[in-house]
Amino acid sequence: MTTSISLDWMVADGKKLAECRHDHPFSVLGPHPYENKWIVRIWMPEANDLELLVDGIATHMANPNHPWIFEALLENDPGINYQIRVTRGGHVHTQHDPWSFRGEWMGEIDRHLYAEGNHHHIWKKMGAHLVDREGVKGVMFCIWAPNAKTVSVLGNLNSWDGRHHPMQKRDGGIWELFIPGMEEGALYKYEIRSQDGHCYQKADPYGFRHEVRPANSSIVSKLDNFEWQDKDWITKRDSRDPIDQPISVYEMHLGSWLHGSVNEPFLEEDGSTRTSVAAADLKPGARLLTYKELAQKLIPYVKERGFTHIELMPITEHPFDGSWGYQVTGWYAPTSRYGSPAEFKEFIDECHREGIGIILDWVPGHFPKDSHGLAFFDGSHLYEHSDPRIGEHKEWGTLIFNYSRNEVRNFLVANLIYWFEQFHIDGIRVDAVASMLYRDYLRPDGQWLANEEGGRENTEAVRFLQQANHVLFQHFPGALSIAEESTTWPMVTQPTNIGGLGFNLKWNMGWMHDVLDYFEFDPWFRQFHQNNITFSIWYNYTENFMLALSHDEVVHGKSHLLHKMPGDDWQKYANTRALLAYMWTHPGKKTIFMGMEFGQRSEWNVWGDLQWDLLKFAPHKGIQNLIGDLNKIYKEEPSLWKDDFDQYGFQWIDCNDTQNSVISFMRRDKSSDSWLVIVGNFTPQTHSQYKVGVPAEGFYEEILNTNGENYGGTNLGNLGGKSTDKWSIHGYEQSLNICLPPLSVLIFRHAPKKALNLK
Repeated sequence: MTTSISLDWMVADGKKLAECRHDHPFSVLGPHPYENKWIVRIWMPEANDLELLVDGIATHMANPNHPWIFEALLENDPGINYQIRVTRGGHVHTQHDPWSFRGEWMGEIDRHLYAEGNHHHIWKKMGAHLVDREGVKGVMFCIWAPNAKTVSVLGNLNSWDGRHHPMQKRDGGIWELFIPGMEEGALYKYEIRSQDGHCYQKADPYGFRHEVRPANSSIVSKLDNFEWQDKDWITKRDSRDPIDQPISVYEMHLGSWLHGSVNEPFLEEDGSTRTSVAAADLKPGARLLTYKELAQKLIPYVKERGFTHIELMPITEHPFDGSWGYQVTGWYAPTSRYGSPAEFKEFIDECHREGIGIILDWVPGHFPKDSHGLAFFDGSHLYEHSDPRIGEHKEWGTLIFNYSRNEVRNFLVANLIYWFEQFHIDGIRVDAVASMLYRDYLRPDGQWLANEEGGRENTEAVRFLQQANHVLFQHFPGALSIAEESTTWPMVTQPTNIGGLGFNLKWNMGWMHDVLDYFEFDPWFRQFHQNNITFSIWYNYTENFMLALSHDEVVHGKSHLLHKMPGDDWQKYANTRALLAYMWTHPGKKTIFMGMEFGQRSEWNVWGDLQWDLLKFAPHKGIQNLIGDLNKIYKEEPSLWKDDFDQYGFQWIDCNDTQNSVISFMRRDKSSDSWLVIVGNFTPQTHSQYKVGVPAEGFYEEILNTNGENYGGTNLGNLGGKSTDKWSIHGYEQSLNICLPPLSVLIFRHAPKKALNLK
C-alpha cells in the first residue's frame, strides 16, 4: 500500500534534513502512527527508488514531500525488523532502517551521572559500539556536543556525506544514532555543524582506535576482544601497598628504542607478513616495530636488566611524532603506529607474565589545536576555557581543559579508569602537574587570570586531580599514581581526605637538578658543593619521592647522562657509575630513561633509535652490567626500599667530609636486623685507608663496588669485604678501614649477631 500524502510541514522537515539543520530526525523518520494506520518514512539522499520489505512483502515507497524522503502507509506497526531495498545509481542493495531503532541508548541515569561528572565508565556508552539491537547487528554512535546545531555520522558507508546519517539529539546535549550493518574496521568521523552554520569534521573523542597519522579518522573497534591471562598478577598487585615494594622503572619511547627494517617484515602467526608504519623522518630503510615485535625484544631486555616496571611515554593516539606523544588527540585509543588495541593488550599481558608492570604517561593537562581533535569541538569552547588567559598554553601551542565543567572532568576521570580496566595498566605518570596547579605557569604578568580569591592557584585543577586519584584508588588500590610536579606544592602524595592531591609518588625534581649539577662540576670543585648531594635528605620525608633521570634531561642540548660528566672518558664512565649507584642507594623509588643503562653518548632523538652498537665496547657493557646488579641488589635488600618514606630507613654516617667529597650512610628497615653501609667517593683520588664508623662489630661484605672490573673499573677494592676495628669514629666505637677507589660507590652488608646500637 503506497501513499502520496503531501504535508507542508514535511516539506519543511525535508529541507532541514537536506541542509543538515535537523536535530530530531526521529520526529520525522521511521514508523509513526497516522490516522489509525502507520506511516514509515525513510531518509535516503540521492536514491532513485525504495521498496519497503515487511515480512517478505514489498511495498513501493513514494516521495511526495521531498525527493529524498520516501514514505509508505501500512495497516500495522512494522516494528524495527523491516528492511528497505534501495536503488541508487543503477545499484541495488537491501538494508535496515537506522531510524527504526528509536530506543534511547544512553538512559536517564547515565546522563545524570555524566552531567554531574561521576560516570566512571562513560566510555561504555560514548563512542562507537558494535552491538546487537533487537537481533540486528550494527554500530551504536553516541557523542556529547551540547552546542551543536546538528551532528551526523560520516564514513565510507555514505561517501563522507553528512546529509545521509543525521543523529538524534537527546537531553543533556547527547547525540545518538544506530547504524545497522556497520562492521568492525569501518572508518568514521562526526560532522558537527555549529549554531552559526560552520561545519567541522571531528574524530571521536571516545574512539577506541584511529587511523595512523597523517590520516585521522576513527575506526570502529571492539573493546572486549582479548582473553587476559594475568588474573594472579592483578590480584597480587591490588592486595598490597605499592610504595612498600621495590620500584625500578625503565622509562622509554616505543618508537625510538629500536627500529626494524622495511626489508624484514614481521611474520604473523598465520604465516602472513606485515610491516609497521614507516615515517619520513626515520633513517632510510627503517620502520617502527610492532607491539608484537616489542613484546619479543623489549620484554626480555627489561627483565634481564632487572627493572620492575616499564614506563611508556604517551601511547595514546597523537598526530605528530615530534610531540613525543604529549599532544593527544585520541584519548581512548593506543596509537595505531605499532598495531591494534588487542596487540597492545597482548604486549601488556606478556609483561605481566614476565613480572613487569606497565606505567603510562597520562596527559590531562592540555591538548592540541588539531582540527579533528577536541578544540572548539561543537562550535564552542566545549572542552577548553574560552578565555585564553586560563585556556591556552602559549609556549606549547596547546589548550587547557576546562576542569570546572563536570562533563570534561568526567571525560578525563573515566579515561583514567579505562586504561586500568580495559588495558590492565599498573600505573600512571601524570605529566606537567605544575602547569595544571598554577594559573600563572609560564605566563608573564597581565596574561593570566586569578582565581575567585585573587590567587594564582588553579582550584578547579586541584579538585580534578583529587577526584581522579580518589576514584582511581577506589577501583584499583594497588595502582601507582605518580606526579611530575616541579614545585613545592604541599601534600602532593597525601590522601585527598586530608587535603592532599592523592598521588602516591612524586618525582623528586629537586634531587635530580641538584645531583646533576653536582656531577657536572669538575671533581676539584665538588668540595664546595657537598650540599648538592646531601640536601635532599632534609626534605626527603615531606613526600613519597621517586628519583627520576628522565627523557627531559637528555634532549635540547643538555647532552645524554654520560656526556654530562666532566673529565676524560675514564672519568665520564666512572662518574656515571657512581651517580647511578648513589641513586639506587638513596631513599626513593627509581626511574631512568632508556639509553642511560648503557651510557648512550648522543642525545635522544625521537626519530632515531638507541646506540646499541656501543655495547660492543667494554665500558658501555660495564654500565649495563652495573644496572643489572644494582636492580638485583635493590630487589633482594629490603633496606633499600622497605622504609623509603620512614626516617628509620636512612642514617647518615658522615655527610661532612667536604674536603674529600666523600659521603657515607646506612640503609636499614624495621623488619630485619641487618643493614647496608654505603660509601661514595666523588673525586679521582684513591683513599687506601679510609675509616667509616659502624654501629656493630663483625664482617661487612662488599656486595657492590662500582670500580669492579665487570663494570669497566680497575677492580681496586676490599677483596670481598672488611672486618671491623675497635676504632671510634663518627660516633661509633667500631669502624671499617676500607680502600676507597676513585669516583666510586661501595655497598657493604652486615648481619649482626648481637643487639644493635643504631642511632
